[in-house]
Amino acid sequence: MVHSGKGIRAVAVLEASKGILALIVALGLHVYAGQNLSLLASELVTHLHLNPASHYPNIFIAAIGAISPSSLSLLSLGAVAYTLIRFIEAYGLWCNKRWTQWFALVSGAIYLPFELYEMINHFSVLSVIVLLINLAIVLYMYRVLFPRDTSIKCQ
Repeated sequence: MVHSGKGIRAVAVLEASKGILALIVALGLHVYAGQNLSLLASELVTHLHLNPASHYPNIFIAAIGAISPSSLSLLSLGAVAYTLIRFIEAYGLWCNKRWTQWFALVSGAIYLPFELYEMINHFSVLSVIVLLINLAIVLYMYRVLFPRDTSIKCQ
């Protein structure tokens, strides 16, 4: 079976989309790195019409306030690194580079046990969808890298 360039490009678009999302997160983290996070969390809780003095909103405000600006900067750098990896992978898949096919297979397979654990312990429709999409990509990349020879051979 010869793989479809459309399938590889669909995976490339998905990886680029994950890169764009990570870039948005990185920019957001960078913007909030210098802000008073406790105040922002309190404003969010108030905006959602929750009582900031009640138990769970108070835990949320305290947890957000405990995050240091340097931690946010490190998280932002991590998100930028993740963005670059996803963009490089998307470009390589779009150009049909073999090494990115391997990278897509391995990187997708690494997440499968964690996604399965998440689905079992915190079941939601989203966790099932994420697992199924990633499983489909891993299986597709496996088929791309190891095509079956379906021809009949007689001796």
